[in-house]
Order: sequence, then C-alpha cells, then structure tokens
Amino acid sequence: MAGSLNKVQLIGRLGADPEVKQMVNGKSVARLSLATSQSWKDRNSGEKKEKTEWHRIVVFNEGLVNVVQQYLKKGAQVYIEGQLSTRKWKDEQTGQDKYSTEIILQGYNSTLTMLGGSNSNNTLSSSPIKNNDFDQSNPQNNSDLDDEIPF
Repeated sequence: MAGSLNKVQLIGRLGADPEVKQMVNGKSVARLSLATSQSWKDRNSGEKKEKTEWHRIVVFNEGLVNVVQQYLKKGAQVYIEGQLSTRKWKDEQTGQDKYSTEIILQGYNSTLTMLGGSNSNNTLSSSPIKNNDFDQSNPQNNSDLDDEIPF
C-alpha cells in the first residue's frame, strides 16, 4: 500500500540481559525486553504514579546482534527504531491461537543507539548503530573498514 508507514521509536531500559540464539539457518537473533515508563501526579491524592510498558525487541542483523551481545546488559538505556510486527501461532497444549507483538530491527530503517546507562562514564553512548552499518553483503560498507586509522 503506497503512503503507509510502520515505524516505532522507543527510549527505555533493558529489563534483562539480551538473549541471543542461533536460528535454523545458522544466523543469530537477539531478543531484548525493553521497559518504557511514564510518571504523573494523581490530581485527587497528589500521589506520584508510574506506569511501565514492556516491549519485545527482536534484532536480526548479524553484526548488530554481535554488538548487542557484547555491549548491552540489563539496565542499559537504549533508543531504538524499528517496525511493529505481530506473529500468530497455536498453543500446543490448548490449541488456542496466540499472538505476540514485537518491534523488529532489520534492514535499513532500523536503528539502535546506546544511551548513557546506569554508569555515567559509558563511552559507547555517542553514536547510533544502524543495521546497515554492519551489513557484510554491502561491499561499500566493507571497504570502509579497510581505511587506515590515524591513531
């Protein structure tokens, strides 16, 4: 459908260490549990309230999976851009249809940026990591890695 957009942008903290698994085709996939929160003051009681939403993030890009596995831990703050996707499957025990909505990071329209985590001296917080930055099938990206580093 022309003129449509499927894009999700979130800033939150990881609720657990990333889970990395091998798929049947030999490639890796990372799953993240991301919490976003909003807080407000209740008008009637004056009490501070907070609501947390949990989001399932799935990363398919091999290079980005390696970065996630190496640098992200529970509590890390991240900014992500991805696409919303809902999967349907049958529960083997009950036979009922089950649904899972996830934010998928795959392809050129996905971004993961590590923000300052619980450690304020986090040196990895300055630049975004895009899926296509690690696309090894793109020869232009590979040639960038061959440049001499001046230090």
